[in-house]
Amino acid sequence: MSDLTPSAYVVVGIAHCFYKEAGEVRALQLLEPIPSATLETLVQQVPTSYAEVRSLTLGEVLKDDGTLRRPTFMEQGVEFAADFAERAIAAARTYQAHPGIQNHLPIGSSLSPLNFSTEKKRLLKGDRIVRDEDNIKQHSHTHRVL
Repeated sequence: MSDLTPSAYVVVGIAHCFYKEAGEVRALQLLEPIPSATLETLVQQVPTSYAEVRSLTLGEVLKDDGTLRRPTFMEQGVEFAADFAERAIAAARTYQAHPGIQNHLPIGSSLSPLNFSTEKKRLLKGDRIVRDEDNIKQHSHTHRVL
């Protein structure tokens, strides 16, 4: 984090995710860092699992020693995403590389409206089952020397 200061710009969002436990699908709210490329899609109203998106400083979510700091807007029941500190630092670096994107969401503000949707559920640590119908059909001439 030597190239970043506590005043570095970062965006975080509260994502509605799901996970399977004992055969049941359960809802979970996570605070996740959002990189600049993802913020650009959110500004364009692409459907998202984020119910709330806010910009703040890196110091509002990370202490000087790298441990997590709960932001004031983060409600009880919302958990930090896995590898939050590392992902927050990486996200802050994307905003340093693309400072113009910060104009969409000044520090201390929230993005609204969001195109929030849980139609395509974000399933955490779900099993991937590959079926034959998932295979892509190739043209008959793809592997033939003509």
